[in-house]
Amino acid sequence: MSLLKIVRLHKDFGGVIAINALDFHVDEGEIVSVIGPNGAGKTTVFNLITGMQAPDSGEILFEGETIIGLTPDVLTGRGIARTFQNVRVFANMTVLENVMVAQHCRTSKGAVSAIFRTAGFRREEEEIRERAAEVLSFFGTRLVGYRFDQPAFMLSYANRRRLEVARAIATQPKVVLLDEPTAGMNPSETREMTELIGRLRDDRGITVVVIEHEMKVVRDVSDRVVVLDHGEQIAEGSYEEVTSDENVIEAYLGRPARAH
Repeated sequence: MSLLKIVRLHKDFGGVIAINALDFHVDEGEIVSVIGPNGAGKTTVFNLITGMQAPDSGEILFEGETIIGLTPDVLTGRGIARTFQNVRVFANMTVLENVMVAQHCRTSKGAVSAIFRTAGFRREEEEIRERAAEVLSFFGTRLVGYRFDQPAFMLSYANRRRLEVARAIATQPKVVLLDEPTAGMNPSETREMTELIGRLRDDRGITVVVIEHEMKVVRDVSDRVVVLDHGEQIAEGSYEEVTSDENVIEAYLGRPARAH
């Protein structure tokens, strides 16, 4: 059974079709890349999966059950996490606090325990702190040590992207959706993020769906590639299969000129 399955999904905005009869699946333990030219509907797919937008028709199944109508916080609790194309961190919180707050969906102590700082609350808070430090250590030396207490706005752009991934990991997801994780990174940073995407699956057992424009990243991380164009799936398969597909070449490069 697929971990995540999309069936005949459709979404339009004021008559403009964003997603049209989309079908694809993600199996547990896979890294699946979703690619396509600008405006192909890739981020809309992520928004529909994570409950930020509602589809007009079709089905989204997670672990065999429909998740349409569930709110983003409920879906996070179910095990679906994401990052965004435009980095969204809590700028005035510290690096450690950013990752601690992401674990709210896994806490059990309520407001009364927090107000009176009961022994159970203090114990859970320390566990959250330790888990946040462990997640940040996944990124090597990038986000540890003195950076724990550094406000997020002081981080470099690449480290803010890493922090957003760390925050997603901290929710203890079964699947994480990464929206252009290497956007704006230099070649060295891109290589590091590529390795990290692989380690999310290999070291932490997280299934990954990634939207990515950098084709070297897609080539190096993907078990399978799904290609969208104007909201429709035009190809699916290995990296080699989709990059040699005539429909994919046409979508990216345009229709070749006809000889006269």
